Amino acid sequence: MSAPESVAAEDLRLARAALDVLEWVAFDEPSLRERAAVAGVTLAPPQGVAGTAERLTVCVRPARWLLLTPSLPGRAAANPVALPAGCAASIEQSSGLAALLFAGAAVREVLARGCRLDLDPRFFPCGHAAATVMAQVAVVLAALPGGFLLLTPATTAGHFEHWLAASARPFGLRAGAALTLQELCGDRPL
Repeated sequence: MSAPESVAAEDLRLARAALDVLEWVAFDEPSLRERAAVAGVTLAPPQGVAGTAERLTVCVRPARWLLLTPSLPGRAAANPVALPAGCAASIEQSSGLAALLFAGAAVREVLARGCRLDLDPRFFPCGHAAATVMAQVAVVLAALPGGFLLLTPATTAGHFEHWLAASARPFGLRAGAALTLQELCGDRPL
């Protein structure tokens, strides 16, 4: 695998992100939407991502959302919405999912080498999300203004991260580069 000559060296960055992840499963979706709105949480549309770097929601399955917030040391994931019985279930997924941030000019080309989805920006624009399989691992992809958020099971995250790093090396992956959700999201809501 070789990278095109137009790709700038040291352009790609890959980093693990410390995120708290809650999964909401709606039993009464209108009530959940109402409660979320009152709490200032924007629920993503189907196959989408919404929010800011401080609080993102991702929706890749009907009536289910992943709520992602930056982890704070020594603090358990907090549910920002009081969910009464019959409205929705909240499931803590922070230990079950690993988050990777991936940015750079060739990020879509690198991901396309192992992804079953068409990641061309015309078909997978910023704000779009999907669940798929990459490198024989389940992955949730979310296209953000500055790159991609990738969520994968924690049990296979090491394998997936190594595969992604090896695939990105010919494109100028910057080893050990820092990358934050804030950099990928910017200051504006999605």
